[in-house]
Amino acid sequence: MVCIEINGKADNRWQRKSITMLKGADKVRKRPAVIFGSDGLDGCEHSIFEVISNSIDEAREGFGDKIIITHYRNNDIEVEDFGRGCPVDFNNNEQRYNWELVYCELYAGGKYDDTAESYEYSLGLNGLGLCATQFSSEYMDVEIIRDGFKYGLHFEKGENIGGLKKEPCKKKQTGTKTRWRPDLDVFTDIEVSDEYFCDILKRQAVVNPNLLFVFRSENEAGGFNEQEFIYENGITDYVTEIVGDNALTTIQHWSSEKRGRDREDKPEYKVKLDVALTFSNKVKQIEYYHNSSFLEHGGSPERAVKQAFVSQLDSYIKSVNGYQKNEAKITFNDVEECLVLVSSSFSTQTSYENQTKKAITNKFIYEAMTEFLKHQLEIYFIENPDEAKRISEQVLLNKRSRENAEKTRLNMKKKLSGTIDLSNMVEKFVDCRSKDVSQREIYIVEGDSALGSVKLARNAEFQAIIPVRGKILNCLKAEYSKIFKNDIITDLMKVLGCGVEVTTKANKELSTFNIENFRWSKIVICTDADVDGFQIRTLILTMLYRLTPTLIEQGYVYIAESPLFEINTKEKTYFAYTEQEKQRILGMIGDKKHTIQRSKGLGENEPDMMSLTTMNPETRRLIKVTVEDIAQSAEIFEMLLGDDLQGRKDYISEYGADYLELADIS
Repeated sequence: MVCIEINGKADNRWQRKSITMLKGADKVRKRPAVIFGSDGLDGCEHSIFEVISNSIDEAREGFGDKIIITHYRNNDIEVEDFGRGCPVDFNNNEQRYNWELVYCELYAGGKYDDTAESYEYSLGLNGLGLCATQFSSEYMDVEIIRDGFKYGLHFEKGENIGGLKKEPCKKKQTGTKTRWRPDLDVFTDIEVSDEYFCDILKRQAVVNPNLLFVFRSENEAGGFNEQEFIYENGITDYVTEIVGDNALTTIQHWSSEKRGRDREDKPEYKVKLDVALTFSNKVKQIEYYHNSSFLEHGGSPERAVKQAFVSQLDSYIKSVNGYQKNEAKITFNDVEECLVLVSSSFSTQTSYENQTKKAITNKFIYEAMTEFLKHQLEIYFIENPDEAKRISEQVLLNKRSRENAEKTRLNMKKKLSGTIDLSNMVEKFVDCRSKDVSQREIYIVEGDSALGSVKLARNAEFQAIIPVRGKILNCLKAEYSKIFKNDIITDLMKVLGCGVEVTTKANKELSTFNIENFRWSKIVICTDADVDGFQIRTLILTMLYRLTPTLIEQGYVYIAESPLFEINTKEKTYFAYTEQEKQRILGMIGDKKHTIQRSKGLGENEPDMMSLTTMNPETRRLIKVTVEDIAQSAEIFEMLLGDDLQGRKDYISEYGADYLELADIS
């Protein structure tokens, strides 16, 4: 038995029997987010791409030049390639059949060594894809043609049924055809859109020149709508397509292959670099790919592009005396405003941030690509002086426009009136359309991610949003000089419009309080239902209490409750705001098939869910903040956030157990 000590007392709740190990298909079925990054639609989409990526790897090795993807109306997916066909024979080294290793064992595959038979550059290096997707499927049927035979495999919920079936086949064409349906017992949503398929197949066509992708989507009549994706010259054709007739310079295509290592004690590996680019004063777009995977979050290639382009352009501008006296140097923001660039790299070893492959972290790839781009840019500027001049002039124009805009914004921050365009004056503030103060609501949300979700879920007619960036200043005891230098606080007060109930020389920007200038019918504080969210909420309330207590007294301030659980049945969706509500709903549902999704925070909530709950005036739960006794409220704020350390300890000792379930002790 393992014993934990909490506050000096032994806790025997954690025993040997508490430790369990997932086996077989349960490694994926019970924890799909570990493999696919999510148990929702994103995870389901990633599981599909794992099968497609294996077919792409075959084509990249020279086996097959076409891949057919079919999306059926019953959510079945079929991927057919014309490669060598998945190996099925007996593996003497592992004493298992190869089909078992590929479809039934995680971390098994043909991409772990550097032999001639292995994939040199591949999308998947971890041996997870086919097996993980099979484990997460309601069923999977595999048809393999190779060596003059047709082989068949059938799986149900991660288990093989019937073993390997084999029959002679006269077809000369080899390949693998896989049809399966993602399992709703694993993923909360399997309704993948045709747009997703078109997006990923177009991206794969871009970075796999001359590989034809055929997408077939079953229509209501039972037929199929077809689209084809192919780029003969890969990323060069794609850059040409993006920029159209708006190119400022000729399109450049640079490639190289290098060898190196991430650390002295790590093995050496190869990296292949391909970059296509041009400059434009009308179009901007930058995309990064590695081993054919779209790097949504960039990582090493993005860092390399930023470093190389800023360094070389800054050197060139200095060499031609392009900067004005005492002018600040350019930033990458100025470069990317006029840059169209697509990077496609491949490496024999890759360090992804996670299995979803949206960013890579290889140190050597960053170093190699930075050096490569600096060298190519230097040569390009020397050989094309006219284009170099046009590029530098456009980048400097971007820089000066940015600086002027920022200067204007800062100047505007010194003014406050009801006629000011707050959308431009206050960063990331999103206004509503209505000018009727009796209808307008301002949501104060926690961070940029919550801003995105709430923005999509709101009614833009009367609901406005302003995000709070992190924990704001504790205004209870802070000096006014410090309060009025805080950008978050001054931005919030400017958005409210009514000024502050404080007279001090430190206040140089905000007007004297006037309720007639208040722009809203409600202030709604909307934070995550966790400890950090509660703290941010308290700090906002403290700020309002210190600077505009009248708003609390007159009932303008509310707290929005957000649901902790979304419970879906075939007939209805339920939302539970507490654990007790969840249990009550589950009791009401009984034995009906259902799924439960826990809210991880406002930023990760689906906009549809937010629009049905937190943002809907008909169904939302708002708590009005009242101040029946100002002195009592001040006392509570003082105890929680003031200097009385012993009083706070005493309060926690007496009442802390009431909040234990909210504590993150995982």
